[in-house]
Amino acid sequence: MKRLMVPELLDTDSGTPQEVSDSLADLRMFNRRFGGVRAMSALLRQVAGQRHLKELDWLDVAGGAGDVVTFTLESLRKAGIIVHAVVLDRAASHLNGSRLNVCGDALALPFRNASFDVVGSSLFVHHLLPEELAQFAKEALRVARHAFVINDLIRSPVHYAVALAGRAIYRSRLTRHDAPASVRAAYTVDEVLPILEESGAAAVSLQTFYFYRMGLIAWKKPEASTT
Repeated sequence: MKRLMVPELLDTDSGTPQEVSDSLADLRMFNRRFGGVRAMSALLRQVAGQRHLKELDWLDVAGGAGDVVTFTLESLRKAGIIVHAVVLDRAASHLNGSRLNVCGDALALPFRNASFDVVGSSLFVHHLLPEELAQFAKEALRVARHAFVINDLIRSPVHYAVALAGRAIYRSRLTRHDAPASVRAAYTVDEVLPILEESGAAAVSLQTFYFYRMGLIAWKKPEASTT
C-alpha cells in the first residue's frame, strides 16, 4: 500500500473545542490499549539500561496533552527508573497548561545541544515528509545526550482496514477522519531505517510492538572525552 499524506483535522484544530477534546481522548485510548505506552516505556527502559541511567530527562516532541508522558512515567517508576519529562507541541490548544510544557517547532527545537538525555516522539513522524523526518532526527540528536526514540505506526492494508472499522467506536468526528489518514501516512520500517541511518546516529536499533507499532532508537555518538 502506497504512502499517502492527507491533512489531519486535529493538526489544524478543524473542530469545536469538544471535538478536539474527544479526539485527544481517542488518542489516549489508542496509546493505552494498542501499545503506545508499552512501546515508549520499552524504548526508554532500553536507553536507561544501555547507558546505565537510573534517572533520565526526556523531551516528548508533539506530546499534546502529555498523556503518553503521564502513563509512561508511571510505568517506568514501577521499574525503578525516575523520568523528568518536558512536553513540546506546536499547538498551545493541545497542551494542558503545565509549566513543563513548551510550544515549539520539532524541526528547530528551542533547546541547547545535549539538553535532555532522550528526545522522543509518539505518533508524530508519520506527519512528516522524508526530508522533514531527516531534519527532525538531526535536531533530536543535537538536543539529546544519549538517544532519539520514535514510537509510531506501521503502514499496512490490514492496519488500514481496522482503522476504518474502528470508526464505529471513535468519540470524535476528527478521529473518524484522522485514524485512517494516520495509517495511510505511516512509514514502513524499511522506509524509516535509511533516513535514521543517515542522520548522524552512531547506530539505529529497531523493535516492533503489538498492533502495528514500531519503536526505533537512534543512538547518539558518545561525546569525546576532554580529560
